[in-house]
Amino acid sequence: STTTVGYLSACNSYTWPANGQTYTTSGSYTATSTNAAGCTQTIVLNLTINQSTSSSSSATACDSYVWSANGQTYTNSGSYTATSTNAAGCTHTEILNLTINRSTSNTSAQTACDSYVWSVNGQTYTTSGSYTATSTNAAGCTHTEILNLTINRSTSNTSSATACDSYTWSVNGQTYTSSGSYSSSVTNSSGCTITTVLNLTINRSTSNTSSATACDSY
Repeated sequence: STTTVGYLSACNSYTWPANGQTYTTSGSYTATSTNAAGCTQTIVLNLTINQSTSSSSSATACDSYVWSANGQTYTNSGSYTATSTNAAGCTHTEILNLTINRSTSNTSAQTACDSYVWSVNGQTYTTSGSYTATSTNAAGCTHTEILNLTINRSTSNTSSATACDSYTWSVNGQTYTSSGSYSSSVTNSSGCTITTVLNLTINRSTSNTSSATACDSY
């Protein structure tokens, strides 16, 4: 009779050709048959079954996520898988349950006279331009607010006039009879204020009355 001893390692399970049996645990297994001499042949299998492993993790990111398990960049939510070899030489499966939230943005346009206070950040702007403010949206990602601002200017003009007794100002059609500083405001084509100032001097006409008596002529 003859005996053969073998050693084997496998992952998860092993089907032994000697008897067609499948084994899922480590152990010593025996199969017998008849050798060429017509005697018993005993085959001993010392089997080590190593196990594949897996782990699962969850992650939440804004816009994109680089998974360290495989170096891949993901831009959509989903379940992703990466495989490697564990310490036992079997397959290790890593599962990522990924949630991708989105950053948001909004653009608005405003026109103002001289200055504008932006309610988004409380800042006051006195020149035209494009301004940006960032905050956090409901998903915990960046929200970018963009303001395209046009600043128009108010204008002013001062003139002086001297008149006798009264003066009618062509700017507003008013008649003034006293010296002083007067102003009139209108709206220009940009929707801002035009202020015109009149520095007015009113001089007075004078008169004199006298009496005379003459004979024949005077």
